[in-house]
Amino acid sequence: MATVTTQQAPRKTPKTGKFSNSVVKKAVMAVSGIIMILYLLAHMIGNLHAFEGADEFNEYSHWIRTIGEPAVPEETLLWIIRLVLLVSVVAHFWAAISLWRQARRARPVPYVTKKRVQQSFASRTVRWGGLILALFIIWHILDLTFGAVNPAGGDSTPYERLVASFQNIPITAFYVVSMVLLGLHLRHGIFAATQTLGQTNKRRERAVNGIAYAVSGLITVGFLLVPLSIAFGLID
Repeated sequence: MATVTTQQAPRKTPKTGKFSNSVVKKAVMAVSGIIMILYLLAHMIGNLHAFEGADEFNEYSHWIRTIGEPAVPEETLLWIIRLVLLVSVVAHFWAAISLWRQARRARPVPYVTKKRVQQSFASRTVRWGGLILALFIIWHILDLTFGAVNPAGGDSTPYERLVASFQNIPITAFYVVSMVLLGLHLRHGIFAATQTLGQTNKRRERAVNGIAYAVSGLITVGFLLVPLSIAFGLID
């Protein structure tokens, strides 16, 4: 009896170019994440001007549009910040999706049993949480930046848009959920970024984890103070 042997087609060797290297992609995620965290801290501090009243908040909103005048035209530096932030967001999502696809190609057959013992809730929700945050960013820009979907309309002042938005319970609920997801995303991302950039080891792991919790908690609470204060009538 003749024996017939078949050979499986060799798997394609994963690309090893500069932009397909997982180390480079993780570095892109880390650096872009740091840029976004710095922006979030500045944005959070700006939002807290709402506790000083309408005049102070509107004056702050006008000031950030006139930074650099008269040396540069109005909103020049603001648009530079926006462009840097946009590049960071796009780079962050590109790296995240690329790494996910790379991991799927490396393991085409899923595990029968998923091991979650060493995974935190934040790390397990980081992907779909990131997608929800992407939708939130789009909504947030249309709502408070341009006023296109804001109940007060686009011709209103920044303070009027802020109050009108967070007096709406569904909008506030969406904002709260998004900020909680942001906190979870930051907790995981800060710790992962320090590992990627080589700033953590077994000895410093506890301290880095504590910093990740502190920064993510500060940003989450800071962003929730204003909308919840408006929703409960402390700011009107």
